[in-house]
Amino acid sequence: MTDTDVTHDPNTALGARWFERPDDLARPAVVTGAFDVLHVGHVRFLRAIAERGLPVVVGIESDERVRAWKGPGRPVNPAEERAETVAALGCVTGSFVIEGPPAVADWASYAEALRPLDPAALAYTAGDRYTQAKIRGADALGAQAWELPFTPGRSTTAALGRLAHSL
Repeated sequence: MTDTDVTHDPNTALGARWFERPDDLARPAVVTGAFDVLHVGHVRFLRAIAERGLPVVVGIESDERVRAWKGPGRPVNPAEERAETVAALGCVTGSFVIEGPPAVADWASYAEALRPLDPAALAYTAGDRYTQAKIRGADALGAQAWELPFTPGRSTTAALGRLAHSL
C-alpha cells in the first residue's frame, strides 16, 4: 500500500482504503468493480474514460465483497494486487479498495463512500446490471453518468472459462 489513509465515516456502510492516492485529485471520473483478472475489455474501458479528459480513479471491490457476489472461487487475485495492477495502467490516476458488508450494494451507500472524491463523473459499461443505481448515485453526487461500450466476449468470467477449457 502506498497510502494507508482510510476514507470511511463510521456512519456509512462502505469505505475506501487507498492503494494509490494522487497528490492532486480534482473532480475525477470514478469507476468501481472487481477488476479481478485484467483483460483487454478493462483496458479499453479505462482508456475510453481517460480519453474524456478527467483523471481516472478506480475503486476495487474487496475480496469479501467479490466472493459473496461471484462465488467461492473468486476473486482470483487479492484486492491489493488488483488495485496495484490497475493503478499501474498509464490511463489510471489512482486506485482504492471498497470495503464493507457484501450485502451493501445500494446507490446511496456508494454515493456516500465516493462523496469525499467529489467525482465529476461515474463511469460504467453498457449493459451493467447496476446501470440505474449508478445513474442515481451520479445524480446524488452532482456527477455525470458515463456509459461506455462493453467489449463483447471480453469479461473476466469469459476469460476464466476459456482458460479452464484450455487446461
